[in-house]
Amino acid sequence: MASAALEKLIAAKRANPYRPEKSVEELRAEAEARAAEPLPEGTVCETVDADGVAAEWVSGAGSSAERTFLFIHGGGYYRGSPASSRAATSRLSTATGARVLSTSYRLAPENAFPAAIDDIYTVYRWMLTQGADAGTCMVGGISAGGGLTLALLLKLKAAGDPLPAGAVPMSAWTDLTQSSNTYQSKADIDPSISKQYLDRMAEAYLAGADPKTPLASPLYGDLAGLPPMLVQVGTAETMYDDSRLYAEKAQAAGVDITFEPWEDMIHGWHGSAAVLPEAQEAIDSVGAYFKSRIP
Repeated sequence: MASAALEKLIAAKRANPYRPEKSVEELRAEAEARAAEPLPEGTVCETVDADGVAAEWVSGAGSSAERTFLFIHGGGYYRGSPASSRAATSRLSTATGARVLSTSYRLAPENAFPAAIDDIYTVYRWMLTQGADAGTCMVGGISAGGGLTLALLLKLKAAGDPLPAGAVPMSAWTDLTQSSNTYQSKADIDPSISKQYLDRMAEAYLAGADPKTPLASPLYGDLAGLPPMLVQVGTAETMYDDSRLYAEKAQAAGVDITFEPWEDMIHGWHGSAAVLPEAQEAIDSVGAYFKSRIP
């Protein structure tokens, strides 16, 4: 049964959806307002320059610099930032016991594909030069950040770079064609994410590139040889099939997949951890997974 907090969040999202007439600037301002949310006591944030890409180290209570979680924010490739993601990253740090490197990337439409994945690749390589060990690191992100997480794995594999010990795509956008069944079957229960909205943002990000390009839509990549993954998605998401189909294809390719469908959860619910108990529960599950792979 959905909590009262979830019902309140769903009502708020239905009252203020991603309407087509909203400008990119308006939508960005809505996202950045989340930077004012209170953080758990003991959280420390340190801004850094990761070879030209703005990022920040987030250390929650009890975390250690001996382990690293590279976090990639969502926002449809056009909005979001480390600051607006702190409700999730601060709690991820505590849950995993790791220091979180929360990164920005160049945003569309001003910076089209492949600018975002190029920046994430730069940050990952910078992180390793700062003493982080790929064997004690995981990469994860929400929504577009989940897609970038999976694109990063493909780019690292192709380049022969060290792969992280695991990955955690959350509500990941893995297919920029928006062609799966759940865009229709769950349209009435998802309070925020529609095919119309994602078609708009995919067009802005791709700027004419093939939507089936694997570094834009990791579902279409060669998934063999990728590290273990925890795939989390809410059952109320129109994007549910983005995660389900990816998990099935990765598992068929021999990847060690843990698939977690969270009943009644909405898109990117992890980002509401300051007010939503189910978000904290999902983050705690990420922490347990991290610690099972990186003791």
